[in-house]
Amino acid sequence: MTATEHKYEMTLSLNVLRHLGFGLYSNIAAVLSEVVSNAWDADAENVSIFIDADKDRVIIEDDGHGMTVGDTNDKYLTVGYERRKSERRTPVMDRPAMGRKGIGKLSLFSIARTVEVHTIKDGIKHGFVMDSDKIQAIIADGRDAEYNPEAVDPGDIDLTRGTRIILTNMKRQLQWTGKPLRKRLARRFSIIGAFHRFNIVLDGEPITIKDREYQDKVQYLWTFGDTGLRCRDIATNLEEHEERDNRIEDSDYRIDGWIAAAFKSGQLKDPDTKESLNNLVIMVRGKLAQEDILEEFGEGGLYTKYLFGEIHADFLDLDNQDDIATTSRQRFIEEDPRYKALKSKLNDELKWIQSKWTQLRNRQGTEQALLFPQIKEWFGDLDDDRKKAAERLFGRINQLPLVDDDQKRQLFISGVLAFESLTLRRMLHRLDEVSTENLGALKDVFIQLDDLEASAYYQIAKDRLKVIQKLTDLVDENAKERAIQEHLHKHLWLLDPSWERATHTAVMEKRVLTALEDVDATLTDEQLNSRLDIYYCTTGNKHVIIELKRADRRMTTSDLLEQVSKYYGTTENALAAADRKNEPIEVICVLGSRLQDWDTSPSGEDRSRETLRVNNARVVTYDSLIDNALKSYQDYVDRGEEAGRVYRLIQGISEPDTNAINSA
Repeated sequence: MTATEHKYEMTLSLNVLRHLGFGLYSNIAAVLSEVVSNAWDADAENVSIFIDADKDRVIIEDDGHGMTVGDTNDKYLTVGYERRKSERRTPVMDRPAMGRKGIGKLSLFSIARTVEVHTIKDGIKHGFVMDSDKIQAIIADGRDAEYNPEAVDPGDIDLTRGTRIILTNMKRQLQWTGKPLRKRLARRFSIIGAFHRFNIVLDGEPITIKDREYQDKVQYLWTFGDTGLRCRDIATNLEEHEERDNRIEDSDYRIDGWIAAAFKSGQLKDPDTKESLNNLVIMVRGKLAQEDILEEFGEGGLYTKYLFGEIHADFLDLDNQDDIATTSRQRFIEEDPRYKALKSKLNDELKWIQSKWTQLRNRQGTEQALLFPQIKEWFGDLDDDRKKAAERLFGRINQLPLVDDDQKRQLFISGVLAFESLTLRRMLHRLDEVSTENLGALKDVFIQLDDLEASAYYQIAKDRLKVIQKLTDLVDENAKERAIQEHLHKHLWLLDPSWERATHTAVMEKRVLTALEDVDATLTDEQLNSRLDIYYCTTGNKHVIIELKRADRRMTTSDLLEQVSKYYGTTENALAAADRKNEPIEVICVLGSRLQDWDTSPSGEDRSRETLRVNNARVVTYDSLIDNALKSYQDYVDRGEEAGRVYRLIQGISEPDTNAINSA
């Protein structure tokens, strides 16, 4: 074997492009970020991006130093060119270079099939076109031959400075609009603006830090270094701010940036980009390097649902140390000591933030609750220990990711009821201590119990009123028929406020319903067709048969009596067979309209109802059922003066004109 011969040989194929270029990124913002990074490294002060949807193309142009033909071949077209070995900082503006591995430019093939590059340096223009289809064809042939981009006639290039990249034959699955793309680019760079002498312009409009559109969402802010303070300066609704030590223990490393908590977790869902802002991004050298490190901590605390932020950790990309970014340039090697140090620091900060956030939300929750005069009065009557417990309760409510203020109002109501219930439970535990000497304690328990029951029923009445009012809005009789058919069986309070909930004994229910099916064989077709449904249930120690008649059927008292007597007799026999004789039975017929004979004489309705009553039956129309229920529950809600202190407290908080939360 001669000195020039080698037993082994490593070759690099064009197929590398398939992995490092064609599939490197999946969205246009990430791809354009690589082009913007190259412009930064070229000492450009301005980068312009034009989205030309009509011509299916994207144009990116910068005013940097451009490239010679030699630069193009030796650097731009050399996959894996290591810039940092010779150019750690830019020659004119002394910027720290962003590029490192020399593969970011390949990402252009992720979104476009054709990439055309124009550039000028030292007054000499040149350009070339790269075609992914032709590269793919070479790969498919299994050839390792070099690919030669097609040259562009310098006479067709009108550049006076810098570099222009034209992307055409865009891949159709990628879509973008101006505003979402603007936001994404603004969030990917922290070196935008006059302070850094670097401007990005999208479709003629400069991108600014305000295009991130989260400055109004910051309620609490924790900052590290100068970058964090700049965030503080633009946070328009900031309530609390704390500067934190940016040093990483046992190292020379420093972090910069900020972590914020939003007012509501729902604010962190961006309606334009459809992306979540509930993440903690890592920035390196002014560019997004990892989209979210927060998810790596496995934090299940509620506070994390409110967090977002931006941490700068340039020590993750030091010139004199290994490159720990993954191939996709979107994450870091997790086992690297630098990355571990960063995670350890952030873990400590998150624990601190959790404690502070909880304290702040507890304080705010109490402040909001006390805006209700009724709660303020109630709170003022508590002893010190119960006040502290109430403050924790209000804080918990304020920590929940509520959708609207009405939900918070309802939780305040539920919270007060729960608080009073727990107090009552402690009082009940003390009943064993009651004696003839302290009978007053027993009286206090009964008063508290009555008050809580009244308060709870007030809430029930309010909720039922909402349901009934919905029913009153139904004009169409068939719609009422369907609604009542669906709800009446399980909500007997529509028929009688004293009937809270139907109870069922499976064996008895099956026996009665089977017997009622036998009745059907004795009914005429007209009687069967007039019936919509039939139910059996027990309530208040009474067996109830409910027959729903179709809304469009008009009947007489005699028609009903014939069926009622059959239902009654059949149910009576079923009870006797179960050794349950003499238990009360009632048959209720729910009709769409008044009985025909009610209007034959002035006393027709009274005689009819008395006849039905004697036969243990009564008639209710759909409209009267709704009206009676509405009157019963409205009367109860209106009788606030008869209730105790907790009742009046709940009633006061529930009033729709209470604007305490809205004024907070």
